[in-house]
Amino acid sequence: MTEQGSKIDASSTGPVQGAPDSKPSDVTSMRVAGRAAAIDPNKVLQRVILPRDEDPLDVRPLYLDEPENVHSHVSSRRSVTIPTSAKVSFASYFNAFPASYWKRWTRIEEVVLRMSVRGAGRIDVYRSKPSGDIVHLQGHPVRATKQATHLELRISLAPFEDGGWVWFDVFTDDSTLEIKEAAWTTEQELPRQRLAIGTTTIRPVDCVIALQALADDPAVLDVVEKIFVADQGPKKVREVEGFDKAAQLLGDKLQVIEQDNLGGSGGFTRGLYEALEHTDVEQIMLMDDDIRLEPDALLRANAFARASSQPIIVGSQMLNLQARARLHSMGEVVDLKECVWRPAPGAVTDHDFGEESLRETPELHTRINATYNGWWMCLFPREVIRQVGLPLPLFIKWDDSEYSLRALEHGYPTVTLPGSAVWHMPWTDKNDSTDWTAYFHLRNRLIMAAMHSPYDVRTTLLKQGLKLSLRHLLSMEYSTVAVQQKAIEDFLAGPDKLFDSLRTALPEVRALRDQYADAQVLPSAREFPTPTFDMVRAEQMLKPPVNPVVIAARASKALVHNLRRPEESAAAHPQINVPAANARWFLLGNLDSATVSTAEGSGVAFRRRDPVIFRQLANQALRNYRRLVQEWPRIRKAYRDAMPELTSVESWRKVFEN
Repeated sequence: MTEQGSKIDASSTGPVQGAPDSKPSDVTSMRVAGRAAAIDPNKVLQRVILPRDEDPLDVRPLYLDEPENVHSHVSSRRSVTIPTSAKVSFASYFNAFPASYWKRWTRIEEVVLRMSVRGAGRIDVYRSKPSGDIVHLQGHPVRATKQATHLELRISLAPFEDGGWVWFDVFTDDSTLEIKEAAWTTEQELPRQRLAIGTTTIRPVDCVIALQALADDPAVLDVVEKIFVADQGPKKVREVEGFDKAAQLLGDKLQVIEQDNLGGSGGFTRGLYEALEHTDVEQIMLMDDDIRLEPDALLRANAFARASSQPIIVGSQMLNLQARARLHSMGEVVDLKECVWRPAPGAVTDHDFGEESLRETPELHTRINATYNGWWMCLFPREVIRQVGLPLPLFIKWDDSEYSLRALEHGYPTVTLPGSAVWHMPWTDKNDSTDWTAYFHLRNRLIMAAMHSPYDVRTTLLKQGLKLSLRHLLSMEYSTVAVQQKAIEDFLAGPDKLFDSLRTALPEVRALRDQYADAQVLPSAREFPTPTFDMVRAEQMLKPPVNPVVIAARASKALVHNLRRPEESAAAHPQINVPAANARWFLLGNLDSATVSTAEGSGVAFRRRDPVIFRQLANQALRNYRRLVQEWPRIRKAYRDAMPELTSVESWRKVFEN
């Protein structure tokens, strides 16, 4: 093994300056102590963690960056042994330190990497620039074959304003090297702040798994004072196998509240409400039920909020539950001019760490500015909730983004923190823009725009709305257009019935959808005769038009086709089976019927063209969007005036006590 820098004897206790290629602004010093020292948990910013025994192998790249021919021995969540003649990097999603976020949003000026090491090898510390370029900070050989040695490496956060991470690599020669109890820490005094967790469930099995993960980590239990579960499903959490054990471990920290299904906003708000009314915790974290939890994410968000230079909302990122090494997005924003949420400028989406490591992906090293974070995991200082109020009664969709926009208007930004994440199914794997949730997508989007957009968005809403309605109609998605029109009509009715709609909107929307054949899901296309449609022609029709003239021509042809009477046989026998990914208007708009797979592949819907329904819904859409444009100034003022009442503790108390 080639050794660079100064050789450190295990008995050395004095400070050693950084290696010659290190700048004073990068590294302060390195210290070696002869005996492992206990780390004050209140000064831990981020623990170095390893996969759990029950984790699938595909999560390993999130914790360790190993060459293909190297496999380190993970003996616990905090201990790993690097084999002989190997190089293993901790430049991984969960173990590299996102220095630029700590530099920008916290009071931390210097981070101290502490670890216990045993064996022989070398520790090298690196940082990255916003461009992804890598800078070597310092390197030190380790000779501690007889007993474990405690290392401390200090790194200044001065050069991280626009981006960059810090990490360490381990090299071995003819001996193994064990890394144990490593953590990124601070010497600065941070206030101790306890937190309450609010989660809501309609999937009790997933909720119990999350409760078990919380109960398994003593460090988490030391920070968490209360866990409020708003149980809204037909099957109760207490009936699920494993709940009794989790409840026993959590003790009086756990409180399950059974209530009507008030949607995500009603369930999450119950957690915020209970924490405000019945605890004195300084932080409140919202957490989804259908997740797989990395418990350390909770501790990292807690530490980040404690160290922040101003009260901030701390959001955790989403990893893909079905492809566990993939990061769904680095951060998101709400585009108030287009009235949509989307990836933040510069944000990497759907990144597979199993294919490209952190150091191989320059785009991951620039600091991203988000304007909101989804409530799969999101932490709020108590002060923020007191000043901003509780969420709007939206049932589901847009409640999280609306809340962050409102908080920002009060001076409280939202930060999406890398390295703090849960596994959750991305919404891109769902087709919730066409089922019953289409109602909440549109109604709540309009509410968000009315309350927060500084622009005159009427033209945008009109163009987007009519174009989308036509696409759905040409795709024979009549139920989707029907619930979207109800969404516009309910929005125009004003904010007075929003609280009542927490209990009434979902059954009303489902009843409306049930009137349309495209909303009826059957187990499989095998229940129908084999289609005889020309597949070569279908393949040609699947080519998406890109030229505006061609798009207009094909849309006009499809429109004329949909106004004609369909073939009688198409009402009983689908002309074609269409996978969900191919259910596009330029194919379906030229057919009379088709079976279309659901997004999750669990069944099919039999879509049949009906000129009468087509005309009815098209006329309804034209009327509603005309009203939306004409009445926008009035309705915008009505929603803004209603904000204090819609978000007050007193209003929500009436809902929960009803």
